[in-house]
Amino acid sequence: MKKPHQIKAALDQFTGSTVIYKHWLGLKYTEGIKYLADETNCYWLIDAIFSHQTKQLLSNANLREFQIWHLRVENNSGILICEWDTNQEVLRQEIEYTDFPLSHIKLYLVEGTLILPSEY
Repeated sequence: MKKPHQIKAALDQFTGSTVIYKHWLGLKYTEGIKYLADETNCYWLIDAIFSHQTKQLLSNANLREFQIWHLRVENNSGILICEWDTNQEVLRQEIEYTDFPLSHIKLYLVEGTLILPSEY
């Protein structure tokens, strides 16, 4: 596995996606997200974000077209947070154990497609 700074540098290179992947829950994700998942073995992160796309969450009009997701990792445990705007938290999930190599990753869910901020 690459070091965290190498992964971050590679992720910054994704600025658009010509290939979109379809998730088994029906949502989509970009090449940058696929790279992140392949490189860090975090397909579970995509599953977690997509599993929260429920009627209850999407009943908030602010979340239907755009969501901000943060994964913060410290001492092999994590917190997954969804925001509808910067610092406007609407959901928090504790993750007891993770070997995710980055201390923080921010992702966007835009109209049903999970993307890296650099791909927005």
